[in-house]
Amino acid sequence: MNITTAHNARFTPRQMAWSLAAALLVAPAIAMLFTREVNWGAEDFAALALLIGVGGLAVELAMRFGRKPVHRAMLLAAIALALLLVWAELAVGILPG
Repeated sequence: MNITTAHNARFTPRQMAWSLAAALLVAPAIAMLFTREVNWGAEDFAALALLIGVGGLAVELAMRFGRKPVHRAMLLAAIALALLLVWAELAVGILPG
């Protein structure tokens, strides 16, 4: 009988990254239970899910198609910068217009 325990359980980096993405999506819902300062609606959760999903898929593609580690690092940095820019724009509107 093969029983997986916490001692020998192994998670791939991909599994850990998607688990972290799910935790980021659940965090505001948990915060809403404890404070009134976090007041998210369904559209906020949908926007975060879309942002995390698109970012995660972009990272998957960068890791798959980036040939050299330097190219992968540059792609990941560009993805992170783009996600931070979109997040800041959605949060407070940093771009003029």
